[in-house]
Amino acid sequence: MTVKQCYEAMEANYEEVESRLRTEERIKKFLLKVLNDKSYDLLCTSIEQNNMEEAFRAAHTLKGISQNLSLTILYQSAGNLSDILRESQQYNEAAAELFEQVKKDYEKVTEAIKKLS
Repeated sequence: MTVKQCYEAMEANYEEVESRLRTEERIKKFLLKVLNDKSYDLLCTSIEQNNMEEAFRAAHTLKGISQNLSLTILYQSAGNLSDILRESQQYNEAAAELFEQVKKDYEKVTEAIKKLS
């Protein structure tokens, strides 16, 4: 799978990231780093432990990483979760729904990245 095909599979914005990072090699280098980033794991652990302050920071970090790499669906869902955690500081039904969306989007993104050749 090429980097452009990976972006299509992730429903991400290849043209936007290409304008910022310029080369496929550079884009691929940073995409592969997503697989080792601990923000998602921290988000899951923080929610399990009902630590909403830490969950907010993890969601916000995931949002930033996604924005920098133009990972559109993950950027949107992590951003929505980050916003609700910032506002309420509680894990409520709305946060739970948004967290489920983040999990789904993260899975989609990471599965596509794993297929890069």
